Formats: sequence, structure tokens, C-alpha cells
Amino acid sequence: MPRHGSQSYAVSRRAVLRGLGVTMALPWLEAMTPGGSQALASSLMSSGATPSSAAPTRLAFIFLPNGVHYPSWAPIAGASETEFALSTTLQPLSAVVQHLNIFTGLTLHKARANGDGPGDHARSAASFLTGAQARKTAGNDIRTGVSVDQLAASHLGKDTRLPSLELGCEYGPSAGGCDSGYSCAYSNNISWRDESTPMTKIVDPAAAFERLFGDATQAAAAKERMSRRQSILDFVLEDSKAMSARLGNADKRKLDQYQTSVREIEQRIERMSKESQPVKLPTMAMPVGIPDKVSEHMDLMYDLLHLAFQSDITRVSTFMMAGDGSNRTFPEIGVKEGHHHLSHHQNNAEMVEMIQRIDCFHIERFARFVEKLANSPEGSGTMLDNTLVLFGGGISDGNKHNHEDLPIILAGRGGNGSQRADFESLKTGRLLQSPRETPLCNLYLSMLQRAGCPQPTFADSTGPLSM
Repeated sequence: MPRHGSQSYAVSRRAVLRGLGVTMALPWLEAMTPGGSQALASSLMSSGATPSSAAPTRLAFIFLPNGVHYPSWAPIAGASETEFALSTTLQPLSAVVQHLNIFTGLTLHKARANGDGPGDHARSAASFLTGAQARKTAGNDIRTGVSVDQLAASHLGKDTRLPSLELGCEYGPSAGGCDSGYSCAYSNNISWRDESTPMTKIVDPAAAFERLFGDATQAAAAKERMSRRQSILDFVLEDSKAMSARLGNADKRKLDQYQTSVREIEQRIERMSKESQPVKLPTMAMPVGIPDKVSEHMDLMYDLLHLAFQSDITRVSTFMMAGDGSNRTFPEIGVKEGHHHLSHHQNNAEMVEMIQRIDCFHIERFARFVEKLANSPEGSGTMLDNTLVLFGGGISDGNKHNHEDLPIILAGRGGNGSQRADFESLKTGRLLQSPRETPLCNLYLSMLQRAGCPQPTFADSTGPLSM
């Protein structure tokens, strides 16, 4: 029987709040621990024991297009892996560096030509998470490989409503040629369900929000809710009150904070829908609701990813900040020339300075997301403790188009390997220097194994990366 006050009752990790046209997932609560009792957890801690965490392990992969200005990116090594200095570009990470591992020496061999000629941008995106050589074609006979996120989703996605979530900040065609005889599907997708099927990314924040919280079986009711500008919380209010009355104090606070976050994102989406104007592209019209400022768009998508993980709607996600070869401008930081154009700076000082600004901008947005995860309590730690977030791209220096010594950062500790006794939480705050030509897929294999995916190898991996 449920108990009131400071006691709590068992809550299934599949529990949701329901309302008209809405199914709203719950954040991870202490009442979801084995035994379903906060009193049990309290008694364990008071006796000096550590309660086992029921929080899930999550994986996110964030794609950085066009490479970086590597001399300004590379961290400065010291006497040990924990004694290093952040470079100019990486300075925005100073507040969260203790939660990160920065890598050097990792290579994406299948992004190289390997006899196929030009097309580094298309190959960079296509092979980034697949580790596979993309077939050079601008037709429908595309082929690459299954991406690491989809492999993880086949294991981690069995217990969530969405096996995976694919987000982006820039539309791009998925047909026709985009880069030296390569299909646009390669340049504009990093997640691949199988060797010829990319997973379509969501760019519109309102569409992402509706996918997370809307009930597809009651589309008419969802449309009515949107037309009335009512909060999703209005429709689950009764269910929410009933559950809150039976939760312990800590879980009540967490549920309240979670619902506040949901409402805050709703308000931002609604405000941007009113302010933004449709932007016409050559082949399509950009939906209303996408922020005009790149920073606002990226931050909102990061916040939706945070919410998706917090509510356990999914445990696997990709976020493609732009397609590889993107020529997006960044007027809010004073960069009015295209990103791709600037990446081919040929050491022109003015162009180098602008590409450094873009690189730093991307790091600032990432650092904000890491800090948000680090400030989100979960169990006896934080959400970041139970998450691994990889940030990087398949091109190292954009001016050279090289695919070795890639700019790769891994945030989080990945829990304890889904309660596997042979894994400890990942140590962070380190610069990990691998020998030249170490496959990037070795890192992916380590991430899969730490997340509890029984994977002996992945793509061109030669073994898990020692971390």
C-alpha cells in the first residue's frame, strides 16, 4: 500500500503521467531504486553502506563539422595525464574540465580517400559513427555501415519509449550530390540504422518536443492543445498531484524541478514561434519556430536532449550541429563568412581568427550542456556521472582535411557499467594521448562495453581503448 509523508512507494521506471493526448515520462526518482523505498536508501546510508544506483547509463554523440584550427585547439601536455593546460579554444571548458577526458592520437581511417579521390566532408560525416568506408555515389545506392549509436540503441533502447533520438541544428538534403560525387545523405547524417538507411534528425525544437511528449495515437488532441497554447503540464496535472502526494520529499522536489524545466522549454519554443519568420530554402521552407540565433537554437536542442535523458524517454542520442561542409554564418559572434569557406583559410590571419571564434563558440555551447548535466542530481551523484557524451568530428584540421589526431572530448563517467562488477566509474580530468593511428572505433568499443553492450568489436577497432 502507498504511504504518505516522508515515506515513498515503489515507482516503476516505466511509469508515466497521462492526460488528454499526452504521455509524459517521469525523471529518475529514488522511489525507482530496488525496493522502491527512500527509507531503505536512507537506512543504508546511515549504516555506512552505499545503495546501488538504478539510474540508467546513457550515451550521446555530438558531431562537430568542418574540423577545427588544430594549433589553437590542441591542449598542452604536462608531466602526467592530469597535468595539462587547456588551449585557447578549449578555455570555455575550464569550469567543467574535471568532468572530461580530452583525447589525442585517434584516427578515422575510413574517412580518408583510400582510392576514392576527393570528398573528405561526406566521408567524415558518413564514417564518424560507423567507422565504415562510404560507397562513392550520388545516387540511391548509398552504403556505409551501422553506426555505434544504433548498435547501442539495440541494447539500451529496449526499456525506453524511444530507442534513440536524433537531433540537429541545420537542414540538409538527403538526395543528390553534395561533395565530389558523394550523396548528400552522407554529408547530412551521422546515425545509420543499417548500411543504407540514415536516421532522420529533428531540427525544429517544437517537433522534437512533440516527439518526446506528444501522444501519436491522439494527434487531434495534441493539435487542440497546441492551438489553445496550453502547457503539456495542464493535461497531466491530476496524475501529477496524485503521484506527488505519495512521494518522499526528495522525489517531490525532483518532480517539481523536472516539470519546471518542461514548462520553461515550452515557453521558449512558444516565444520563438511568435518571433521567428519562415526562411525559404531552395527546396523547402524552414518551419516556423527555429530560433534566428544559432546559440539559442543549439542551447534549446541541448536542453531537449537533457530533458529526454532526465525523463528516460531515451538513453541514446546523436546531435549533429551542422552537416559536414556546412557554410553557415555566425553573425552573433561577428562571423559573416561561411564556416566551410573559412576552414580553408590557407593561414590567412584574418580567416584563422574567425575560425577560432567559431571553434570557441561550439565549445561554449558544449560546456554549457556538460555543466547542466553535472548540476542535475541523480541518486547519490549527478546525471553526468551516469552518462557518456562524446564531442568531436571526423576531420582534424579543417585547412588540411586530415583524419588523424581528431578533436575528441568525452564528458561523464558512464555510471558503473550497468552495475557490472568488472567496471568502475571512468576517471576524468585527464588528457589521454594515444599512439598515432589509434582507431577512433577503439573508443566507441570502450563506450559500448561500459554501457553494458556485449560487443567484442566494432568496425575497424583493434580492441577497447584503455581509459
